[in-house]
Amino acid sequence: MEVRLHARNTALDEQFRRSVSDKVARGAKVFEPAGIVDVEVGEERNPRRSDDRYRLEITGAFGGRMVRIVASAATLEAALDDAVDRLAKRLRRLKEKIIDGHRRVEPSVVATPESQTEGEIFRVKQFVMKPMTIEEATLQMEMLGHDFFFFMNTANDKHSVLYQRRDGRLGLIEPA
Repeated sequence: MEVRLHARNTALDEQFRRSVSDKVARGAKVFEPAGIVDVEVGEERNPRRSDDRYRLEITGAFGGRMVRIVASAATLEAALDDAVDRLAKRLRRLKEKIIDGHRRVEPSVVATPESQTEGEIFRVKQFVMKPMTIEEATLQMEMLGHDFFFFMNTANDKHSVLYQRRDGRLGLIEPA
């Protein structure tokens, strides 16, 4: 597994870089080989956010699905430990669901920054959209850690949006 580490607003020493590689590899051992895993570390310089000063995000393709973990803590090490624990739990849950008979989906995401001026498109994502059931879309949304998921519904062959409502239940948007 290749771990790519990116730092934003902070400097990382070599010991922490090795620690990230070792811990992410250990947390992701459920799925071998995992391929490329991106780890992004950022520091919030606002003194009011000292409890969540460091933010660590792990993104990678595991078992044919994209998995994204975000953790924040007062120290880099605490954020790393929390993110690796969350990664291991999420990957165990994903493996259990795959074993239970869920079909594999292999999305490929390409992000292209366009412009940073207001009112213009900042980022474009393109991906292969394979038809899936609502249950599979729910699993994919959970694995990505997003509040919504756009997919092709196999029940009616229409594009649909699955979303997490504020009350915790799921909603589904379909064209008429």
